[in-house]
Amino acid sequence: MMKLKLVGLLLIGVAAWGKGLGLVSSIRIIGGVIAVGVFLLLIAVAGLVGAVNHHQVLLFFYMIILGLVFIFQFGISCSCLAINRSKQTAVINASWWVMSNKTRDELERSLDCCGLFNLTTLYQQDYAFCTAICKSRRPTCQMCGEKFLKHSDEALKILGGVGLFFSFTEILGVWLAMRFRNQKDPRANPSAFL
Repeated sequence: MMKLKLVGLLLIGVAAWGKGLGLVSSIRIIGGVIAVGVFLLLIAVAGLVGAVNHHQVLLFFYMIILGLVFIFQFGISCSCLAINRSKQTAVINASWWVMSNKTRDELERSLDCCGLFNLTTLYQQDYAFCTAICKSRRPTCQMCGEKFLKHSDEALKILGGVGLFFSFTEILGVWLAMRFRNQKDPRANPSAFL
C-alpha cells in the first residue's frame, strides 16, 4: 500500500516537474500521468482504509485492482525488455510521421538534430524545414532518429527492469491483503463468525 502511494506521488511530482521545466509541452501527456498517479493514490488509500478498519469489501477490491495493475505492468515490462532495435526503429518512424509539424520542430530544436532517418526525399524535406541550431553551425546535422535510438534501448531496459521488480512486489501485496482479509478482526465479538 505504501509503495502505491509513493509511486502515485512520484508520478504526480515528475509530471509537474516536467511541465515546469518545459520538458513536456503536451497537456494530454501531463494530464495522463497525473491521472495515473491520482488513481494509484486512491487505490493505496482504499487498501490502507481497508486494512485499518479490517473492511472485507475494500480489501477485496484492493486485491482485484492490484492484481489487474500487476497484469498490465508485467505485460508492459516484458514488452519493454523484448523489443529489439528494428522494432524500435519502426515505432519511432511511425510516430514521427504522425506528429504535427509543431511537435517535430520542438523536438528538432530541443535535441539539436534534423530529420528522422535518411530516407532520401522524406529526409530532404525534413531537413529543408528544420530550424535546429546545428544547421547554422555545421554543414550537416545529426539525424534525430539516431539520437532516439541511442537512448531508447537503454531506457527500455531500465523501464522494463524497474517495472518487472515492482510488478512482483504487487503480487506480494495481493498475497498479504488476501492473508489479512481472511484473518478474524481482533476488535470483533469473539463469538461472532468471520
